[in-house]
Amino acid sequence: MTEATTPTATNTDILNARLPGCKDLQMLAVDEAGIIQKVCPMDAVFKRIAPENLQVLDAAGDLISLGGVDLQINGALGWAFPDLESKDIEVLPKICQFLWYQGVDAFVPTLVTTSLDKFRRSLRAIADYIRSAKTAAPASNQSKRAEIIGVHLEGPFLNPQKRGAHPIEFLLPLTIENVKQVLGDCADIVKIITLAPELDSTGSVIPYLQSLGIAVSLGHSQATAEQAQQAFDRGASMVTHAFNAMPSLHHREPGLLGAAIVYPGVKCGLIADGKHVSPTMIDFLLRGGRYETGVFLVSDALAPLGLPDGVYPWDSRQIEVRKGTAWVRLDYHSPLESATLAGTTLPLLAGVQNLVKWGICDAQTAIALATESPRKAIGLPGIIGQSASQLLRWNLNTATKELTWHRLF
Repeated sequence: MTEATTPTATNTDILNARLPGCKDLQMLAVDEAGIIQKVCPMDAVFKRIAPENLQVLDAAGDLISLGGVDLQINGALGWAFPDLESKDIEVLPKICQFLWYQGVDAFVPTLVTTSLDKFRRSLRAIADYIRSAKTAAPASNQSKRAEIIGVHLEGPFLNPQKRGAHPIEFLLPLTIENVKQVLGDCADIVKIITLAPELDSTGSVIPYLQSLGIAVSLGHSQATAEQAQQAFDRGASMVTHAFNAMPSLHHREPGLLGAAIVYPGVKCGLIADGKHVSPTMIDFLLRGGRYETGVFLVSDALAPLGLPDGVYPWDSRQIEVRKGTAWVRLDYHSPLESATLAGTTLPLLAGVQNLVKWGICDAQTAIALATESPRKAIGLPGIIGQSASQLLRWNLNTATKELTWHRLF
């Protein structure tokens, strides 16, 4: 390869890469279609018969990862996912492209509690987009879009005492019949449902959702540790925005989160913006949850993601965004001090950068929390078999602890 040659994602072997979870430098073998076929340590690389057009990219010890996967994101570019209708379907490609340039490979649009009609309209609109994206002819910019891999329903089966910013008038009792009403004919695109397990007196809802292939995440709940453990025994596998909208940890009653930390296989979603959870408690959770083994990062970003700070409409209320934190209030005249913390407008990978800046974990671990761990939480494949066009290259300034990234290709 001459100096004038620019490597592309097709047929380019990547040498001397540090990957999340790997101690030694690795080589990634990429085939003619741009698919990662093999990963192996550099000291075990054997000479292979290379195609004539094979290119080589030396990562020079930089961290290489897949892009992020955001399992809780409520909107972007001024659009809230619960407000989508079929006529708005052209908005989704714009959001997908925007998130791609924020380092996100895939995401799960989150629908917060709303009316039954709006749930159904939004689900149909997203289902229509997913179907059209799968059947569309490949376009030059098609690969530069984050993929929608399903929907996350955050509600309406939440405990009113822990509803946070969710409107109480739209909360529903947790029954199989009500679940069917919300899902309608779009159950196949629902990937995750957040619910309060103590609302199900029969214990039948979680197994029913599992039978549909829907992951159950516990949140907005008053569940005791015993109730949470019963839910995990029935198949719940995740926790929504750890520490928020659930009982605090207590040495006599560890509650939902305490049960989740010690239950094998359960993964906790974490917002690492420094407002939803203090850095000290983030450190505590990561140590207790064995880092990427039991925790994954989410953005919990609201519709103003990608827009400047300011006041924005949110259903019948208002969101005020200040320094990337969103607060919901009843009207423009309500004081911010009485507002409810509603989410952020920070992208997913900002959480990765925060963890490193705060000195809570090393860069490899922080990156894995946004890239590898969410994939494992919902059963997505790892790096083998993925397109090299998804790869990110990270650089850490050890003096300033500033972690930066860019798309490798």
